[in-house]
Amino acid sequence: MDLTFNKNEDHNRLLASDLRRRLAKVKLGGGQKRIDKLHEKGKMTARERIEYLLDDDSKSIEIGAFAGEGMYKEHGGCPSGGVVVKIGYVQGKQCIVVANDATVKAGAWFPITGKKNLRAQEIAIENKLPIIYLVDSAGVYLPMQDEIFPDKEHFGRIFRNNAVMSSMGITQIAAVMGSCVAGGAYLPIMSDEALIVDKTGSIFLAGSYLVKAAIGETIDNETLGGATTHCEISGVTDYKAKDDKDALNTIKNIVDKIGDYDKAGFSRKESFPPKENESDIYGILPKARHDQYDMLEIIKRLVDNSDFEQYKEGYGKSIITGYARIDGWAVGIVANQRKLVKTKKGEMQFGGVIYNDSADKATRFIANCNQKKIPLVFLQDVTGFMVGSKSEHGGIIKDGAKMVNAVSNSVVPKFTIVIGNSYGAGNYAMCGKAYDPRLIAAWPSAELAVMSGASAAKVLLQIETASLKKKGEEITPEKEKELFDKIKSRYDNQISPYYAAARIWTDAVIDPLDTRKWISMGIEAADHAPIEKPFNLGVIQV
Repeated sequence: MDLTFNKNEDHNRLLASDLRRRLAKVKLGGGQKRIDKLHEKGKMTARERIEYLLDDDSKSIEIGAFAGEGMYKEHGGCPSGGVVVKIGYVQGKQCIVVANDATVKAGAWFPITGKKNLRAQEIAIENKLPIIYLVDSAGVYLPMQDEIFPDKEHFGRIFRNNAVMSSMGITQIAAVMGSCVAGGAYLPIMSDEALIVDKTGSIFLAGSYLVKAAIGETIDNETLGGATTHCEISGVTDYKAKDDKDALNTIKNIVDKIGDYDKAGFSRKESFPPKENESDIYGILPKARHDQYDMLEIIKRLVDNSDFEQYKEGYGKSIITGYARIDGWAVGIVANQRKLVKTKKGEMQFGGVIYNDSADKATRFIANCNQKKIPLVFLQDVTGFMVGSKSEHGGIIKDGAKMVNAVSNSVVPKFTIVIGNSYGAGNYAMCGKAYDPRLIAAWPSAELAVMSGASAAKVLLQIETASLKKKGEEITPEKEKELFDKIKSRYDNQISPYYAAARIWTDAVIDPLDTRKWISMGIEAADHAPIEKPFNLGVIQV
């Protein structure tokens, strides 16, 4: 191995180590003291409940682990958005599980909590996956109610989705394992089956204090909306559990009886690991985001047997397209080539830039995958589309629009992995979040923004210095450098993969070595949902 490989490897392994450290902190939720208090009440934490529910030694992936990171500091923070979401296996059946974390503000809903819950439901709807809710929440976080209550994508959308999923025949099971109050009380009752834990679970539209204030009635919460009330008097819930484990065992028994699902029919054969060493990825991926490397070497370490059949290998070389298998599943890969390439005309094309011919190639390949019913995997390391008179006169906007059109109208499931840069319109063309990938994850090396930190800082610096000069201020070289460093520092924070993950612009930040698992479980989930409409590009300019 050469020195550059070793330096890259050290850098990327440190990024992976930092990822594990951040995840360990997130998993503590509201902190050890609050975890201890839950245990004293005989309750399990959200993560303990999910771990017990999922099959032993089975694979799982977590959605939105970093949701809320660095946000709401004035309110004490909201680790992991106050809710844990995982895709895993219950009695051998793939499900998505949503569990309120009562160690974070008693499971109250912050704005990001609502967004994360809606993302979980979106995954269930797109893939027709059974969804299990483990409810333990104090309801809307009142100091921020204006940002979570009234809008289309706010709290009420959860119950609308409950109704839509019910009409689609998507199994929904809810266990009330703590508080379930006000509007939140509709969620378990709009599910197919509802459980409640005796003495710790409660459901009511208004608690005892509010009832006293509103109508003068004196009543305790257990009599008002406890397990005995709802299982024996109101009939609101279907099962009474003696404790958390009893409730989770009942859910396992219910899921065990669910029949098989109609399959989309994506091709899967026996799985083989890559022949090339997967951990070499750490050494291949450069430390600096502007350095060149060969994306084919990354692909060989992600696909079965390291076998990759290139489509139009000699044309449009700044995008790599081709067929492979990942964990046995057939996939079509669209990836940004990050090394300087030479065209047949003798022209040099910069790595990570989308040119006219590469956009045209990608469009055709996406159409082919839709015709053959092959899921698409996008590997992003893109700085944008090529600019300048030659590209403009060649119709780069038209060719880029065709590619965006193909991505937008694709009916096969799409999966996006942000490996490095994800800038500007390149993010869109390579199936960014706005283009409905079934799952979108980023490596710790990723950067998501309109442009790089250095480029943006230069633009913003020009604007700021011009404004200061108008006010009569003298801008010395030292002052200019201070302004530049300040602007770049702020911008660099915003392009971090953790900044994106905190806002659920991506589903997760993952170790590169977990990429095959994410794509495989994602395609397995998508196989639950048969394709119901034909691929149609609509009107495009040829």
